[in-house]
Amino acid sequence: MQVADIVVPPLGDVEEVKVVRWLHDVGDEVQAGEAVAEVEAEKATFVIEAPVHGRLFAILVPEGRTAAPGDVIGKIEEEGG
Repeated sequence: MQVADIVVPPLGDVEEVKVVRWLHDVGDEVQAGEAVAEVEAEKATFVIEAPVHGRLFAILVPEGRTAAPGDVIGKIEEEGG
């Protein structure tokens, strides 16, 4: 099984984001580039996209919790992996 990380991307000078909402549940199929989570920083909302096609395997940072750019907030089991 190959697993890809869902990572908070660099967002300028932002040092911390809050996970506002997961757009999928564990086990849901997601496409590469599809929005999987919404995060908020400095009163702006950003979308985090799936890096690969597969199934949402784990949510590591639940809604309402914070993470920093570069942090892994979830994992996707790659399709065919």
